[in-house]
Amino acid sequence: MNPARPAVRGPRAAVLALAVLAVGVGACSADPGTPESAVASATPETSATTSAATPQTRQLDHALDADLYDAAVADDAARVRDLIARGADMETRGDNGRTPLVAATKNTATAAASALIEAGADVNAADDLQDSAYLYAGAEGLDEILAATLRHGADLRSVNRYGGTALIPASEHAHVSTVRMLIAAGVDVNHVNKPRWTALQEAVVYGDGSQRYQETVTALLAAGADPQIRDAEGRTALQNAERLHQDAIVALLR
Repeated sequence: MNPARPAVRGPRAAVLALAVLAVGVGACSADPGTPESAVASATPETSATTSAATPQTRQLDHALDADLYDAAVADDAARVRDLIARGADMETRGDNGRTPLVAATKNTATAAASALIEAGADVNAADDLQDSAYLYAGAEGLDEILAATLRHGADLRSVNRYGGTALIPASEHAHVSTVRMLIAAGVDVNHVNKPRWTALQEAVVYGDGSQRYQETVTALLAAGADPQIRDAEGRTALQNAERLHQDAIVALLR
């Protein structure tokens, strides 16, 4: 299901603004002999009203924002670029506090996400679940989007709702290329999240010891992951691997 479009504001503001505008026009027509410059200086409210964006303009801008959100979810990169060029707000918020970029990332809309990032969308803006485009792409192994976020200012120290860096869930899921990308970018391999897991511990505890997990563990160890860091139960990664009968991982850790 596509995320909901941002809410459209009600008509009350438009009615009020039109009423103010009508008063301003009446004041100008009451004395046709008054010079325009005198009217402008005598009625600053009228001048301010006409120089500000009209309700119709504000409604149009909001419609552009909603269209941008929809285009991002639909992975329509060309429309995303067009709407941005027309003034749509790249940081507008939709369902669950998602920006168009977060929504695109969570819908695996790679082309749209890339277009947003190249246009300057905030790669660290997080939704209500504390997922940014950078963190989510790392967790789910969306390497093309992840690479773009890394090129455009991804905060390597940012954490998800579990207090973990992007490297920890990437290791949990054994996204080997993603793990290597995050290590190369400089993410802390020994960061401990709220449940007291490191990337190495999660690769063991949530892994199955298969080839992908062996490659993940190998990459983490080569990058300086500390196998002596203990989890909330006081176990090291080696002890967990032994407990789970992951013989190949045990051999790597020893």
